Amino acid sequence: MLDTAFVSYVTVMSITPGPNNLLLASSGVNFGLRKTLPMTLGITLGCSLQCALTTSLLAVLLSWMAVIRLPMAIVGCSYLFWLSWKIFRSATPQSKAEQRPMRLINGALFQVVNPKAWLMATNVAILFTPPQGNMLHHTLVNCLGFAVLNFPCVVIWALMGDRLRQALQVEWKLKAFNTLMAGLMALTALWLVVDELKTAWS
Repeated sequence: MLDTAFVSYVTVMSITPGPNNLLLASSGVNFGLRKTLPMTLGITLGCSLQCALTTSLLAVLLSWMAVIRLPMAIVGCSYLFWLSWKIFRSATPQSKAEQRPMRLINGALFQVVNPKAWLMATNVAILFTPPQGNMLHHTLVNCLGFAVLNFPCVVIWALMGDRLRQALQVEWKLKAFNTLMAGLMALTALWLVVDELKTAWS
């Protein structure tokens, strides 16, 4: 049984702005909800697998997380900067032919380099796994609960993008939106990497 704190935490972390939701809103605007749904499912799948992994390997994870945290954050944030550039480029008409939304597997694999997703999964494992009891049972409950709560939250962002699509048919409006989303993604990446560097140097 999922407790209220778990539901509240996963819902708030899933629905607030972050790399996943910025990508989904941008994809919804550029490709529509139907073409964005595979990426949405992939994000939920990837986050749920992270949750299962961190819950079942919590002791091991905590012992080596400090070692890999900074390199992983730098790789992840570099990828976010690259995605920012791709979003910015999607604002140009000539780039439309070569653009396509992420597929399910890409959405799932993106979680490997998504710092916010790792933070969520690790916190779920630490805060919502009892110290004793059937670990497999707790892992399954956390994983399934995470998926059930995460999916509607991330779909909202794809749906918002899809609804904005009609309003952004004018070229300059679409360019302005994609530039804004690219800028937000780049700022998110910058904030995350600066925060990780501060933590590493303190």
